[in-house]
Amino acid sequence: MPKPYPTEFRDDVVRVARNREPGVTIEKIAKDFGVHPMTLTKWMRRADIDEGNKPGQTRTETAELREARKRIRLLEQEVEVLRRAAAYLSQANLPGK
Repeated sequence: MPKPYPTEFRDDVVRVARNREPGVTIEKIAKDFGVHPMTLTKWMRRADIDEGNKPGQTRTETAELREARKRIRLLEQEVEVLRRAAAYLSQANLPGK
């Protein structure tokens, strides 16, 4: 997998693409910065979402959601361990053993 571009680089390229002169294409800007035109288009779409210009999930919301899912998974594992421990201990306290 290729190494991701730094956020500052992405932001700079998007800013240049948005402030381009008439007649300058996205393809030309992408070539100048050494990225694929589709990559630049995706970066511009992501920037629009992050700035609230288009509906969608921002980068910070995505990161928060990822962390929340990780935390939920951990809590579910802890509950399962406690459930098994309770079942084991209740079996140990049965009369006749």
